[in-house]
Amino acid sequence: MRTLDSPPAADGFRMPAEWERHDGCWMVWPQNGYVWREGARPAQRTLAYLANAVADTGEDVTVTVTGDQYANARSSLDSRVRVVEATTWLGWARDIAPTFVVDDSGRRRGVDFAFNGYGNRYPYWATDDQYARKVLDLAATDRYRAPLVLEGGAFHVDGEGTALVTAETLLDPARNGSPSRTAMEELLASYLGVTRTLWIEWGLTHDATRGHVDNMACFAAPGLICLTWTDDTRDPQYDRSARALEELRGATDAQGRALRVEKLPLPGPLHATDDEIRGLDSHRPRTKDPQLPRLAASYANFYLTADHLFAPLLDRERDDEALACLARIFPHHTVVGIPTRELLLGGGNIHCATQQMPSRRSGGAKPPSLEAAHRPPGAR
Repeated sequence: MRTLDSPPAADGFRMPAEWERHDGCWMVWPQNGYVWREGARPAQRTLAYLANAVADTGEDVTVTVTGDQYANARSSLDSRVRVVEATTWLGWARDIAPTFVVDDSGRRRGVDFAFNGYGNRYPYWATDDQYARKVLDLAATDRYRAPLVLEGGAFHVDGEGTALVTAETLLDPARNGSPSRTAMEELLASYLGVTRTLWIEWGLTHDATRGHVDNMACFAAPGLICLTWTDDTRDPQYDRSARALEELRGATDAQGRALRVEKLPLPGPLHATDDEIRGLDSHRPRTKDPQLPRLAASYANFYLTADHLFAPLLDRERDDEALACLARIFPHHTVVGIPTRELLLGGGNIHCATQQMPSRRSGGAKPPSLEAAHRPPGAR
């Protein structure tokens, strides 16, 4: 593995869209009781279920695990899932694994963004800041070390030059001081190969990452965005989603297309229970809010393979509606619902737990929602 000095875009590299072909998927075995209850055992069972389900589709899955958890992970995972030792603390692959980029000649490289625990909101982040480099060593992939703090859940791309981000995360002074939007756009252009950045102001309410876009909105196809939505004007999420809708309406992507927005229902509101809070390690600070903590629940936090979409099951009153909505938006994918409350209790979900490794010959895949993207205005 070489560490390269020039930025990816200068070398002709770009980040593909998630629906483009993959060579594999990386996940991290949960283990710490600061984030997950009961020593992370319930979260481990959920991660194993997810990893095995993705492997069932034919996608290569690698789960990394700290040494003393190797036997536990190996016994819980299907034999098709590769298990390798690589020390981590937090466990969200999306945020600490490398972002892979490709070029037109069939080369693949990895971008290693700095990680500081979401602006020093979690301890022991220095261990996770080394994780991307470990993955690139394991994958024998050349590395770019980016000069900014940025987690993989903080951006979405359409593979055709457009990135989607929130100001709440990218302009967070605890991450990168006080950068301007222009400076951040220039860095995204250099390290993701995008030519246009779409900004929405906020992410999901009560999100411990302070606004990751993958909990709020995502590309479903070029020109088409899924947005977390509630009609309840009393919910604090309403103003956030309404502003995002207003910001996206009338905007155009890097190819000059006017954007269409599909609304995904907001689950809940969901809250942690007393038992779930008591299951955390005692050294974790307790909330001062007299109410139990609200969970950052979102159906937008899903993962795409070539022909499957893995979506979280979070709320019995909203799950069927959300899965039907995703099936309509992604007509070429089989939508699979997975119960993921234990991941949610740790602050993330399916998209947070996964990081795709695109094919060296990425591209060529049919965008998953062409029909939805080109419906006439007003159609649902």
